[in-house]
Amino acid sequence: MELFTHLDFDGHEQVVFSQNERDGLKSIIAIHSSRLGPALGGCRVWDYATEAEALTDVLRLSRGMSYKAALAGLPLGGGKSVILADRSEKTPEMMRAMGRAVERLGGRYIIAEDVGVEVADMDEVAKETRHVSGISGGVGDPSPWTAEGVFLSLQAAVKHRLGRGLDGIGVSVKGLGHVGSNLCGLLAGAGAKLVVSDIREEAVKAMAEAHGASPIGVDDAHAAEVDVFAPCALGAGLNEKTIPQINAKVVCGAANNQLAVAEDDDRLAARGILYAPDYLVNAGGLISVARPSTGLSDAEARTKLEAIPDTLTQVFALAETDGVAPGAAADRLARKTLEPV
Repeated sequence: MELFTHLDFDGHEQVVFSQNERDGLKSIIAIHSSRLGPALGGCRVWDYATEAEALTDVLRLSRGMSYKAALAGLPLGGGKSVILADRSEKTPEMMRAMGRAVERLGGRYIIAEDVGVEVADMDEVAKETRHVSGISGGVGDPSPWTAEGVFLSLQAAVKHRLGRGLDGIGVSVKGLGHVGSNLCGLLAGAGAKLVVSDIREEAVKAMAEAHGASPIGVDDAHAAEVDVFAPCALGAGLNEKTIPQINAKVVCGAANNQLAVAEDDDRLAARGILYAPDYLVNAGGLISVARPSTGLSDAEARTKLEAIPDTLTQVFALAETDGVAPGAAADRLARKTLEPV
């Protein structure tokens, strides 16, 4: 397995492999950059098909966190961690072992929730390290903040591409976890017509009952006859196969690493589909969990959250001026912030 020559190794400062057989922990922590501050990023519990797949995921996610913090104006670096396990195998002992792995980094990495991880899991991590966010009695679940940032961005993207508001707009939301379900509520409140999909039938049923959403299969969600596609599940869903099938004019969702490869940014643009870069629009969760470590007040954090669509509009303008796709424009803006003074 390639490491320093890995396709997604992007000058990462540190990649740590941790294992504790007694407690069932097998994890990877990746710190992409600490240029702006300690690396804050969530922990994902996932049953990866291979260890190489897990490494690719954590490298891409940690780089995205660096860019996310930079564009959100946070004094934080970018990091991420993954635990190689099915979420059904997760135990308090495993999470405490993860806490010890984080503690050994001495504050260079601050852990929080991601896919497969709950506030209760962070409570276990916090028994072993103080370098943790999103615990009970603290900032709590960041999902509503993430959903609100995506909602505000989707609103801005629709205005930019279609010149209208959200009332009557068709949106296909793929993935109905904490963020996706919160996003559905906000969209329904704005008058959007929802098409929803998830691997869990009960989640789809809940959105249908709560918001009158129409169900669609997860393999067909990207091709729904709607105005907006909102991917809120796992990444790499925008790729050479799916992009030609997209009927929406806007793609704006909460999932990380939505582009399978960088060229997919150009593929979307070539089809006239406006892509809202994922690490920019889903930064609300990071802003939320950043409050304890950065000293941001709730009001200051909300100001940063509400500034996300303004930054997105700036990215769209930069893309048009420079003649590049929005993802490349966002990368340029983020890298400029990360450059040493």
